Amino acid sequence: MELNFAKICLDLLQDLPQRQKEVISRRFGLERPTSGGYPGRETLESIGKDFGITRERVRQVERDGLLRLEPKIRECQKVFQYFQKYLKSQGGLKKEDILLKELGGGNQKPQVYFLLTLGENFQRFGETADFYSLWLINRNSLNLAKKVIESFYNQLKEIKQPLALRNYKGPVALKRETLLSYLEISKKIQQSPEKLFGLKDWPEINPRGVKDKAYLVFKKVGKPLHFAEVARLIEGALLPTVHNELIRDPRFILVGRGVYALQEWGYYPGEVKEVIARVLEETGKPLTKEEILERVLKQRLVKENTVLLNLSNKKYFLRNSQGKYWVNPVREA
Repeated sequence: MELNFAKICLDLLQDLPQRQKEVISRRFGLERPTSGGYPGRETLESIGKDFGITRERVRQVERDGLLRLEPKIRECQKVFQYFQKYLKSQGGLKKEDILLKELGGGNQKPQVYFLLTLGENFQRFGETADFYSLWLINRNSLNLAKKVIESFYNQLKEIKQPLALRNYKGPVALKRETLLSYLEISKKIQQSPEKLFGLKDWPEINPRGVKDKAYLVFKKVGKPLHFAEVARLIEGALLPTVHNELIRDPRFILVGRGVYALQEWGYYPGEVKEVIARVLEETGKPLTKEEILERVLKQRLVKENTVLLNLSNKKYFLRNSQGKYWVNPVREA
């Protein structure tokens, strides 16, 4: 349905006294949209200064003008039906900036906003600490959205990884469009460029700087990488910067000469001797040289001789009569 919202608003205002028309136009940005198209709204104080009147007088002029429009608002039923059909298709509500963009395109967002305020079936829910500004057609849809968001949030916290809409197991069955609309209003949950949803502070969702971008590279490749390869896979990243971030961030473990892996993959931090010690301590019993080699070489990309050389450090490790090794209880750091 093609509607010229700018013309509809112009027709609504044309019979108003000039001051009322100008005040309403400026308050809703109908004639002075910002570069982004919405909303080039002016404050009561700004308009009052131009007219030489108080902000309260500007508010009264605006109110009087809107009251004069009431008889003509009845002529906008097709517009309101169009808005209502759209909101119903989105689950009864929509994040404000997305709604205005989808209905008003690039240059009629202020007009859509103005017409929504005139329709008695539309409610605006202002921005809060947890939600973005939105429009809805009944309060029940917002209550349901809050339940769904909380359920989705808890599922994300449990699985600790981004989730596609199709994989969400919620308390009620929802169409994809409805679920998307509900999640879009949340400030706790955000969407990644890959169309996955996660918590806003997750690097997969909202990467901050080179270190998070490096983390995403490892997650995507799924194996240890040399820092030069990591730098190559991050657009615009400098090699020294990447290397420094990998060294400083505990998420990354040096497993070979210039090769790093993610600690969450099960890699131990520290030097080879520290890795040997941890292997022995976690096993809880002495191990043979071969058993130690097998476990340590899964942790470090080093030669066998390097492991054996560290194992021969009697200040750190002891060998029993059966030829098995254990950690020296009085080892030196």
